Amino acid sequence: MTTADRIAALLEKHPVWDGHNDLPWELREQVAYDLEKLDVAQRLTTTHTDLPRLRDGGVGAQFWSVYVPSTLQGGAAVTATLEQIDCVHRLVERYPDTLRLARTAADVEQAWSEGRIASLMGAEGGHSIDGSLPALRMLHALGVRYMTLTHNDNTPWADSATDDEVLGGLSPFGEDVVREMNRIGMLVDLSHTSPGTMRHALRVTAAPAIFSHSSARAVCDVPRNVPDDVLGTLATNGGVCMVTFVPQFVSPAVAAWRDAGEDGPQPRSTLAEVVAHVEHVREVAGVDHVGLGGDYDGTPTLPEGLEDVTGYPRLLAALADNGWSDADLGKLTSGNILRVLRDAEAVAAA
Repeated sequence: MTTADRIAALLEKHPVWDGHNDLPWELREQVAYDLEKLDVAQRLTTTHTDLPRLRDGGVGAQFWSVYVPSTLQGGAAVTATLEQIDCVHRLVERYPDTLRLARTAADVEQAWSEGRIASLMGAEGGHSIDGSLPALRMLHALGVRYMTLTHNDNTPWADSATDDEVLGGLSPFGEDVVREMNRIGMLVDLSHTSPGTMRHALRVTAAPAIFSHSSARAVCDVPRNVPDDVLGTLATNGGVCMVTFVPQFVSPAVAAWRDAGEDGPQPRSTLAEVVAHVEHVREVAGVDHVGLGGDYDGTPTLPEGLEDVTGYPRLLAALADNGWSDADLGKLTSGNILRVLRDAEAVAAA
């Protein structure tokens, strides 16, 4: 059996469950949510994602990001988040033979048994709830299954990785947000948060936390990546770091180019650099605590070999060639995040 055949067989049993895809925002930006104008059942050239390419990439579950920029605040942020949620619901309704809305780990497994792609949602940034626990609960009622505590800017109750540190972590209300997410079964997502917020949230949460789209800071030293001590704590917590493919978070050369003001052409980033992050998270946190969160349609460029959602089998083949067993690859593709969601559901039911 060739490596490609081995990966194809693996993905039949253990499809990729990706942590973060921004197709809904692209549908807003490109066609103002007019799904007639951008038919994702066709192979597209203006996005990284469409249904045929998800199939080619072995994707069986997707956290669709219901992102809104943190330049939107207050009621405008809540409204835009609801519009993003509506977009995902309409996608699922439009393509029922391919997509299935999933709210639970059991729903995901049911989608797989039907040959459909489980569609979950993740809100990106605590500004989406405008400081309201009732708004948080309503996002959950509509199917949102994780919330990233911050995006690029601080919220009044949590520090972001890319803003000035104000709180050193979470405020008392921020702790309440984490506890309420535990109570209702919404995953606490620590991507985009400051190291202080990461550490504080991991002290507070009673359920496993995730990083939906972050890589390893020891491999590429940028604020958006996860320090080794946090990866170690994440293992104790039972959570998962879903490695992202964004070049400036993966490649030190691209990160340096960005810091220098993007002078000259962008350096190339490679699949091998993503492999290095996956290997590092495995080494520090353990194979039970690593996943994949590509951030497709959320970044203008991607590493060579991972240019769109068809790239996952190439990444898995590289890891197989590095000695990863099928059991370990299955944990990476979806086993770990399936366990994490099931564990969060158990905490909520307790």
